[in-house]
Amino acid sequence: MPEGDTIFRSARALGRALAGKPITGFRSTYPLLTRFNDDTPLAGQLVDMVESRGKWLLIHFSGGGTLATHMLMNGSWHIYRPGERWQRPGSEMRIVLENAEYQAIGFLVPVARMYTARTLAREKRIPQAGADILGSDFDAEATKMRIAACADEEIGDVLLRQRVLAGVGNVFKSEICFVEGINPFRKVSSLSEGQIGALVQTAQRLLGANVLEDSGNMIVTYRGHRRTTNQSDPKDSVWVYGRHGGPCRQCGQPIRRRLQGQDARASYWCQSCQPMPDGSDVDG
Repeated sequence: MPEGDTIFRSARALGRALAGKPITGFRSTYPLLTRFNDDTPLAGQLVDMVESRGKWLLIHFSGGGTLATHMLMNGSWHIYRPGERWQRPGSEMRIVLENAEYQAIGFLVPVARMYTARTLAREKRIPQAGADILGSDFDAEATKMRIAACADEEIGDVLLRQRVLAGVGNVFKSEICFVEGINPFRKVSSLSEGQIGALVQTAQRLLGANVLEDSGNMIVTYRGHRRTTNQSDPKDSVWVYGRHGGPCRQCGQPIRRRLQGQDARASYWCQSCQPMPDGSDVDG
């Protein structure tokens, strides 16, 4: 599933292609989107802004509507020049937005809905802007309070909760905990205020480092790989995620893996570098 850094980069690229320009064409395989367009045609409207909110991508139109999409496991947005050959088959197209310069194609986008400002504010699945770890208005203090309020839950689960900290997914969850030396199975109540603050700060730093670019104002698709170790070699680009049984890059002990939470998401950690505070072990 794409994490917040992937959605941020997609929103940035779409914003450069679409923002401030009139829509010339819209089509979709989703009846509810088509009906919205029939009632309130998007053609002629401007795209006011494209933003990411955690794992959601929002396209705001001048007529007051907002198209919100969630990629889940397989969805993606592509940008093409008119007439340019698509890299995915037409059967996977779900949404097309066009202006005079670009086509934005949503392939296999599984969740897509149009909102008004009022219905968007009421939508509990979509995080508010201040919760987005990559947002310019991210509220770190409020985020720390939301984490601390989950006292009886394991920190690995809490970091994935988008209403608490929007944008962190399973890869970054494990990496953030490793960098801070915190076992993902620790209860939030066992963490100090300073440790919670450090987790939030590291989340900002790691995700922020994965949305840097050197393309200027060019409209490009990010083609790199996710990194948390500052190493350019893909084999060395993360600390623990996906490295079950491999040696810890700090101490050499085997990396562990265990499913965590009701959604059974895999957590990776080093028992030596991330011990439990009471000295107990975690099977993995």
